Parts: sequence; C-alpha cells; structure tokens
Amino acid sequence: MGLRAATIIAMEDWSGIDTVLCDLDGVIWLAHQPIAGSVGAIARLRASGRRVLFVTNNSAAVEADNERALGSVGIDAVGDVVSSARAAAQLVEPGARVLVAGGPGITEAVEHRGAVTVLNDGRHEPDGFDAVVVGLHRDFDYHRLSVASAAVRAGARLIGTNTDSTFPTPAGLLPGGGSILAAIATASGTTPVIGGKPHQPMADVIAELVGTADRPFDPDSVLMVGDRLDTDGLFAQRIGCRFALVRSGVTPPGADIDTPVAADVADLAAVADRLTRSTR
Repeated sequence: MGLRAATIIAMEDWSGIDTVLCDLDGVIWLAHQPIAGSVGAIARLRASGRRVLFVTNNSAAVEADNERALGSVGIDAVGDVVSSARAAAQLVEPGARVLVAGGPGITEAVEHRGAVTVLNDGRHEPDGFDAVVVGLHRDFDYHRLSVASAAVRAGARLIGTNTDSTFPTPAGLLPGGGSILAAIATASGTTPVIGGKPHQPMADVIAELVGTADRPFDPDSVLMVGDRLDTDGLFAQRIGCRFALVRSGVTPPGADIDTPVAADVADLAAVADRLTRSTR
C-alpha cells in the first residue's frame, strides 16, 4: 500500500506560506471547464493576502490566451501565468534557428528569447536548425515526426517543454506533450533536455518571479498545488517547497501514492480551506 502522508503531517503549520503555485489542468480546470470550487478558492487565497501564480506544463497557448481563458471563468491572471514554453525558451540561444514542433505558445516564448522560429508543418527545410522545441500540438503526424527527428539527427538540440505523457479532460486522459516528445526522441535516438516542471529551467523562472532583491526566494513560504506526483510533486522537491496533491485531475481519488506530501486532498477548495484557516 502507498504512503498516505497527509494523515501523518496534517497538523503542519502553513501560516508562513505567502505564495501558492497552482497547476492549471486538473487543478483549476479540465479543458477550460472550471473544477468545482476552484474559482472561489483562488479568490479566497488572494483575499488572505497570498500571491497566486499559475504554473503549467501546457505550452500550447500564448500567454495572453491563457490569461483570457482564466479571466473568462472569473480569475484575473494578467501577469500571473507561467508556462513550460517560457521555461523551455531559456534553453535556446538568442539568434538560434529553431524548429517549433508545438503550439503558438512555444513560438511566442522562443521569439521573445530572440531566436528565429520555423513552424514544423511536415515539409523538409533546406537549412538546418540549432534546436527543435517540442510541446503539445494536435496536428502531429508522421510527416512532422520525420522532419523533427531528421533535424535532431542533423545536429539540432532536442528540447522538450515537458514530459507529461497525458493531460486530463472531462472525458478522461488524452496524450500529452511528453508523448509527442517521446516519439521524436525515439526516432532521432536522442535524449532531450526539458524546460518545464519538474526541471531546473522552470525552477529558475519561478525563483526569479517570486524572489526580489530585498527578499530572495524562500521555499518555506511557497506551496505547490498539483495533480501529478511525477511533475508537480517532483517540482516542489526541486525548489524545496511544500506540495499539496489534489485528486481532481491525473491522480484519481483512492489511488495509492508513495511520495510524502504536505496535503492529500480532493481539490483546490480543500487547499484554500486549510490555508485560510492558518494564522499569518
């Protein structure tokens, strides 16, 4: 049987937590349909004086679209969404020529980095690439696989936004960006480097956003909320903060876990209940 750590450390003091990092898919919504209680939970966390950042491995959308989607369900998120596309772009050198095997979020982030992007449309390019950046996109096919893997075999660096094999929807799990990345890695015989959770580039982005010159990043003041142990949980371990596992996404209710967590609860509303009861 897996360790149900929440029952062991349920009395841990959370009064010092002033920043909450929330995953999106499986925590806030499923295919942009809000999970019950999530919108109110964000409002309560902010009303308690805590900062909320939305940290997602979904790299498909541009930042403004993520902000608009959250706004449409009642969550003001302008400037508060951090995607794995931004983290992966940190692995690209300015001026590099990059093949994008992913959505417009990757193109936006890589171009903001100062690189030149070419969208992988399945047609072979005469010029080479310095990097291939891979994320979730729903038009991936054999021709796009051929172009991306050929670019990597020719010397391009293979960069993944994330390794999530699936992502949750109201109808169940669908293939994630990590499944596409695995196909390209296998076809090219190359091990990719990864930008998003739980890897260091995303940790560096969060430390820069949360920390200030007057107050460096303090992991003891941060809580990560997510639905996956293999990304969100390991990301919390990497940055040294507490982790609350919610059972509203990839990890179903009742499934055994073998990783210590600060809380193992049904959903974000339960996390907000716990935090707002903590005296600051």
